[in-house]
Amino acid sequence: MEITRQMKVPAEYIYKQIMDSVIHDIRQNTGKTVPRQRLDQYEYIKDFGKNNRAKIKIDKAEENRAYHFTTSTTKNQFVVQYDIEPLTETTCQVTYRESMTSYGFMQKLNDMAVGILLGYFRKRRFKKMLEMMEEGY
Repeated sequence: MEITRQMKVPAEYIYKQIMDSVIHDIRQNTGKTVPRQRLDQYEYIKDFGKNNRAKIKIDKAEENRAYHFTTSTTKNQFVVQYDIEPLTETTCQVTYRESMTSYGFMQKLNDMAVGILLGYFRKRRFKKMLEMMEEGY
């Protein structure tokens, strides 16, 4: 899935919103507060309850430009990329990409079926989140 949207907010604002969420998630799952400057290549374990855990690896955290991460479980690997391109001092373009690689034939079938059903709703929810970021500026 890929979504590109021009935003009426500075790139710095979008990046800060994303990083605040990332730092909060790390604190919730590890008890540690990691400064933004140390997020690149940072790894931690996230607990989803009922024996479901995932390893989160921040692949890229480039100030006001990009945030990429990989979530790995025993069943699949989920890659997310936020790329932010400043257009002017008060506008930017955000490109969001996500992809998933499933392990095992049955898991691939299950993920394809669920992906078709949920893909539309995920896109819609993400677009709404971007709208809310703009409105909150």
